Amino acid sequence: QVQLVESGGGLVQAGGSLRLSCAASGRTFSTAGMGWFRQPPGKEREFVASISSRSSVTYYADPVKGRFAISRDNAKNTAYLQMNNLKPEDTAVYYCALKVGNVAVTTTRSYDSWGQGTQVTVSS
Repeated sequence: QVQLVESGGGLVQAGGSLRLSCAASGRTFSTAGMGWFRQPPGKEREFVASISSRSSVTYYADPVKGRFAISRDNAKNTAYLQMNNLKPEDTAVYYCALKVGNVAVTTTRSYDSWGQGTQVTVSS
């Protein structure tokens, strides 16, 4: 069973930046697709970004295109989400997820393992 641990969340002013990290245990990370999702207060979990196992393919949700960047370091078993120009509407609990298989996907149900989440709060 893969374990995922997110870190890097916090409180930031609008226009600021944060970098989330997702550390994975086990040997499947380098051959797995990774994704970031978020759940705003009172709303359902939504897709943010995903990346294939060798970083050749990435997808982004429209609201974050041009502001967020997903990346990974397979040597460190870690995925990242760089978030720039943050807006109050980006406030949410952010989750990383792992999908067995080397593709990048955008649907919640496609993922096999999830982290516990990290809170991101953007003040106006």
